[in-house]
Amino acid sequence: MPPLVFVLLDGVAAQPARRCMSHMLALEAAGQARYAELECELPPLSRPAYATLFSGLPPAQSGILHNDAAHLCPLPTVFARARDAGLTTAAAAYFWISEVCNSSPYDPARHRLTHDPALPIAHGLFYSHDAYPDQDLFHDAACLFRRFRPHLLLVHAMGADCAGHAHGGDSEAYHEAIRQADGLLARWMPEWLAAGSTLVVTSDHGMDAQGSHYDDLERIRRVPFWLAGAQAQDLALPQSQRAVAALMEKALGIAPETRKS
Repeated sequence: MPPLVFVLLDGVAAQPARRCMSHMLALEAAGQARYAELECELPPLSRPAYATLFSGLPPAQSGILHNDAAHLCPLPTVFARARDAGLTTAAAAYFWISEVCNSSPYDPARHRLTHDPALPIAHGLFYSHDAYPDQDLFHDAACLFRRFRPHLLLVHAMGADCAGHAHGGDSEAYHEAIRQADGLLARWMPEWLAAGSTLVVTSDHGMDAQGSHYDDLERIRRVPFWLAGAQAQDLALPQSQRAVAALMEKALGIAPETRKS
């Protein structure tokens, strides 16, 4: 089964992505990546979006309606479905991902380095500081990819979100953080593609000028979605964030009827 690398660039809206992510735009122009725009679910907050992206449940059904809802997603996530199908999973990600998918509450002394095949995310390098550098995060992801050869790898970068909260969604700092993430994709995507991977690059929500993402505004709810690599031409682009989990499942060869409700 070809690997699936899921790159979640936290806080990156569609419009600044189209402006700043020239590497991804180049792949798209060359026919090596396909692009769509998705509308994130309400409320447009990170933890609810994580549950939606990885389970298909909208926040009103998952019960994860705010960022302080530190509990597991009630429906098995794509990581749990992959584990149950005998696939290897890994994530370099913010600790909320661990709480949504693996266990809650997160204890950094126990969970920062996770290596347990019984867990949905078997191999994890989790961080708890919002300003954790994206460069280090991509190094974490590359380490997991090379060491464990996971079938499903999550790469979750917070640089743009952190810059947006600190300086606003119209700031140069926010746009530069998006450029840096795009540059890191340019550095690491060739290795992952050479290994036969399918790659997804998307976001959870955007950012307003005040450095917030709560309101029902296009610049907050409209997010980018790229599909590249081995199965890019064979998979249908999703129409909503609720369809992303099913796309991942199909890319991993997990039959829809294996989902547990």
